[in-house]
Amino acid sequence: MRRELRAVHALVHRDLLRLASQRLHTALMLTQPVLYLLILGGGLAALIPDAALGVGYQTYLFPGMLMMTVQTPAIMVGIRLITDRQSGYLRELLMAPVRRSTLLLGSCAGGTAVAAVQGALLLLLAGLAGLPYDPLLLGLLLAGVVLVSFTITAMSLALAVSLARAEMFHMLLGLVMTPLLFLSGGFFPLANLPGWARTLAACNPLAYGIDLLRRSIGLREPQQTAVTGIEWFGRQPPLALEAAGLLMIGVLALLWAAHRFGRPD
Repeated sequence: MRRELRAVHALVHRDLLRLASQRLHTALMLTQPVLYLLILGGGLAALIPDAALGVGYQTYLFPGMLMMTVQTPAIMVGIRLITDRQSGYLRELLMAPVRRSTLLLGSCAGGTAVAAVQGALLLLLAGLAGLPYDPLLLGLLLAGVVLVSFTITAMSLALAVSLARAEMFHMLLGLVMTPLLFLSGGFFPLANLPGWARTLAACNPLAYGIDLLRRSIGLREPQQTAVTGIEWFGRQPPLALEAAGLLMIGVLALLWAAHRFGRPD
């Protein structure tokens, strides 16, 4: 067990060292959500009245920007797994005297940590979205960021272990991620969508992640309560159930990825 834990620690440490050494890359990855928040959020805030959302548009947009921030580094874990396999680095890594599932767990933990760190950096800009720097509020949002990071990282690995080429991974992402983002409620209320689209949104893990973050804000700032997000038969599911559902999706995706990854080549 100690050897397995040391392997996980080494992989997490490697990813954090890579993050620390690529400061410019990290800054550029944070630029897009910040520009969305300031330019798109600021521009549409003048067109969309607060009464339509229950909050200012920048406040409404902030959970979606958190999702965008953690999504990219989480997805990169899957891409890196494929490129490591193609370059031969993964074969060398598999020579370590630990289980294959341990190596996959370490990759997932490292990707989750990197995505959560980048999400935490964006939380420093919460004031620009009209949110107070309340320690408990920031703690709730950080917990949500970690959970969302884990779920997306696990899903990315579950997809990557089934593919042999990074090009196919990118193509599938282009086909899948854009609809998932637009059906997540990050940019506009789900209530404005037609019935069939709301049904699809109820099956979208990203929608539950954004709803979790947005409702976490409402726990500490009741006056910042936005319009209703995910609904089941006309009612919002409990917040704890949404969090448990996200965690279950991540765990099942990781278990399936470990099963596939555990097969000898």
